[in-house]
Amino acid sequence: MAEDIYFDYNDTDEDAFNYATIGPKPPQSAKSGNIVLGVLKIIIFLLGISGNGAVIWICVLKMKKSVNSTWYLSLAVSDFIFCFFLPFDSVREFTSKWVFGLFMCKFISFIMFLNMFSSIFLLVLISVDRCVSVVFPVWSQNHRSVRAASVLVVLAWVISTLCSIPSLIFRQMKENDTCYNNWDKQTHQAVAVNRFVFGFVISLIIITVCYTIIILKLKSNRMTKSSKPFKVMTALIVTFFICWMPYHVFILIEIDHEKHHKDIFSFGIPFSVTLACANSFMNPFLYAFMGKDFKKTFRSSLFSKIANAIDEDVQTTSKGQSNTLDSKISTQI
Repeated sequence: MAEDIYFDYNDTDEDAFNYATIGPKPPQSAKSGNIVLGVLKIIIFLLGISGNGAVIWICVLKMKKSVNSTWYLSLAVSDFIFCFFLPFDSVREFTSKWVFGLFMCKFISFIMFLNMFSSIFLLVLISVDRCVSVVFPVWSQNHRSVRAASVLVVLAWVISTLCSIPSLIFRQMKENDTCYNNWDKQTHQAVAVNRFVFGFVISLIIITVCYTIIILKLKSNRMTKSSKPFKVMTALIVTFFICWMPYHVFILIEIDHEKHHKDIFSFGIPFSVTLACANSFMNPFLYAFMGKDFKKTFRSSLFSKIANAIDEDVQTTSKGQSNTLDSKISTQI
């Protein structure tokens, strides 16, 4: 197999902003760009770990187990895992080389694509679930269950794992400090197109169709109380599109990189990847804290924790109030 080094998610070589060739050290502007990207990824790591960690804490400890909490928990776990390994890529940005060996070269790339696919597939599940609940409320009430949701989540993770396997196969090390995709052009094209079609286009179409149906249905029923969900739905779709579209566009253009100036990719790919990474810390705010009940649960639970730490007498009362609140919580957004 030809050892062609193509641009791609988390590629590394000696010239950090010239992913296509192994060459001399990058110019000062490229080094500055690497530092900026490294810092941004550290910020994403901190926000993502804290935000997704908070969502996991709320779903597991502070909310009654439900279908919606199953979706939120799975999405938060996916983003938490992604953010947890992001510092490895920050080190790559700062040092302009890969220093973690072949196993981590393969594993980190695998984790990143696992997050991409699992997040998108979970968005599809959430969209379809909400659409069915609005269009077929009686059927949904009779058949919607935590067990069914859990089965679908496991299925989404299995499919995501299978879709991420190319990273385990094709990622290789060169000269002990370069992590890259060791594949020929045809394989590269097939993988890039499949990721775009199955990991973006089809999912985006399903999400858009579902939310269009929801909005039309709710408006036809004049359900004015659902204005908040409309805003959340719009934010979810727009954010997803903004974060991931640039990456897929650059990757598709890069298939024929010989026809384009290398600067398009040397700056476009790294920043589009960082933007895609940012989606992992945005999700907790869009899916959880913008929701009325999640925000109420977080605040009440936080104050309850503070009260419990101050006084044992207050602890008993606060705990009872917290349990009462938790029992009344509906996770619908």
